[in-house]
Amino acid sequence: MLGGKVDRFLMDDLVKWKNSKRRKPLILNGARQVGKTWLLKEFGRIQFENVAYVSFDDNPLMAAAFDEGYDIPRLITILQAVTGERIDPSATLIVFDEVQECPKALTSLKYFCENAPEYHIAAAGSLLGILVHEGTGFPVGKVNLLDLHPLSYREFLHATGNGGLCDIIDDGDVAMIDSLALRFTQLLRQYYYVGGMPEAVAAFTDAGVLADAREVQEQILFGYERDISKHLSARETEYTLAAWKSVPAHLGQENKRFVFGHIRDGARARDYRLAITWLAQAGIATPVRRISKPGIPLAPYADDAIFKLFALDVGLLSAMAGLDETSAIAGNSAFTEFKGALTEQYVCQQLVSDCGLAPYYWSAENSSGEIDFLVQAGANVYPIEVKAEENLRAKSLRAFNGRYEGMSPRRFSMSGFRDQGWMRNIPLYAIGNPGNWV
Repeated sequence: MLGGKVDRFLMDDLVKWKNSKRRKPLILNGARQVGKTWLLKEFGRIQFENVAYVSFDDNPLMAAAFDEGYDIPRLITILQAVTGERIDPSATLIVFDEVQECPKALTSLKYFCENAPEYHIAAAGSLLGILVHEGTGFPVGKVNLLDLHPLSYREFLHATGNGGLCDIIDDGDVAMIDSLALRFTQLLRQYYYVGGMPEAVAAFTDAGVLADAREVQEQILFGYERDISKHLSARETEYTLAAWKSVPAHLGQENKRFVFGHIRDGARARDYRLAITWLAQAGIATPVRRISKPGIPLAPYADDAIFKLFALDVGLLSAMAGLDETSAIAGNSAFTEFKGALTEQYVCQQLVSDCGLAPYYWSAENSSGEIDFLVQAGANVYPIEVKAEENLRAKSLRAFNGRYEGMSPRRFSMSGFRDQGWMRNIPLYAIGNPGNWV
């Protein structure tokens, strides 16, 4: 842990960006409060002699500088004056924070790429904030993009002083992982409650008090609701808040498909489509679309109108659901009723953040058969069944495997590694390393 914050695995990608011969200006995308600003500043502290940092949030002086044009020497002179830092192209990291608040600063990245590629310049911002500005002039093809997500379970292990356990997962030592199942499970239960928002993790690790994490989570959720009202009209805000607050109820049902009519009586899809798009582009929700059949590639078979909607973080979902710490850690009846939702949320989150995969799901047209997730890695499709405990029945997965040949079925559960020939069981706490199951 550094400076009250937590180390991030994406730091390795930032170092690769710095050293790339084909480096372009970088945009680091992510939802609010996932740690973009801290990560770029820490990257600059470790990898550069100095950092020239400027935030465009409520900064009319810098906005005016970009209104005057994109002459790079002039902009560098202004940046040096404003930040008080001498900018050396080989030794300085220039950071544009909240870049979505100044569309012309975003556009300037194109000119840095074309006319001054020697500068190391990284921008932090919300893709949503970029998209809502009409005529922004997004520098397509002129920037590198990286996405920052909440801490994965493996990052959480490091943050809580259990980096050795993460190393064991990464080594893929099946016998060793199985022998430590109890400890992995205990920490996974903590992660279900604390989640991966950096400030919530830092609050928890400071004193080991779960309630401290919950206090931070509630502040983050309040901030997200405030962002919704800031960017949208009153009517759009009403729909978007209703859709967002319905996520725990949808995931808590056996059939987790997002149904507009469950938000409120008489709700119509056309009223809420913008809301779902907004939540997804803001990065605070993840739609997992249904596919009609597991063709390769999966994306063309996805239906935009049928989907599940997950939150960006399992800890935030537990906070939205009002799950108390005793329920999560001790596993009482309240947790039992909601553990399926938390487990699917956790799996979705790890597939996206740790594995870099795009999750879909499958359901039969006229029956109850469903596969929780499908992902494509290379030329292989992996149908995934998720079990919150050690239940090893996989009726839907077996039927799906019989219907579609050539798949690589996986079951994620609390049980240990097990190869049943047609299907492999992978412990939930080991899925963050794709080498354990892909």
